[in-house]
Amino acid sequence: MVDPLTPAQRSAHMAKIRSTNTRPELIVRSLLHSLGYRFRIHWDAAPGRPDLAFPPRRKLVYVHGCFWHHHQGCRIAHVPKSRSEYWQARFAVNQARDAHHLVRAQAEGWDTLVVWECEVKDRMGLAAHLQSFLGPTKAGRPQKRPSTDSNSGLSHGHQL
Repeated sequence: MVDPLTPAQRSAHMAKIRSTNTRPELIVRSLLHSLGYRFRIHWDAAPGRPDLAFPPRRKLVYVHGCFWHHHQGCRIAHVPKSRSEYWQARFAVNQARDAHHLVRAQAEGWDTLVVWECEVKDRMGLAAHLQSFLGPTKAGRPQKRPSTDSNSGLSHGHQL
């Protein structure tokens, strides 16, 4: 299949795709903040520059887009029909880099969690999963129940 866009149009389209502060990442950050957690974002001192770092807890959270990080078994993680060899190689590089970051972080004593884009729709389930991973917040802070707003347009998912 031939790409319907010209190379200049494709380049302009790809340039608009953000690597930080993505919608799933902002949702996870907002949810965690509403639950009383405080964190560092895109922290350079941790392996792989995680989306969220909790240094006193020695925990890192990576928020991965299902397409770009090629979430196995997820309907969002398809291989485009045009230039499929390029995309398969690109996804393999991304997955290898992700695995390297996780192994390095764990070797350095960090606990890690990957939150997939498709997991963000189920806010209650995600909140429970994050709280289980992170543990209790500081004493005295009320924990709010996350919004059940399902306007995120994302589907259910799986954890790495």
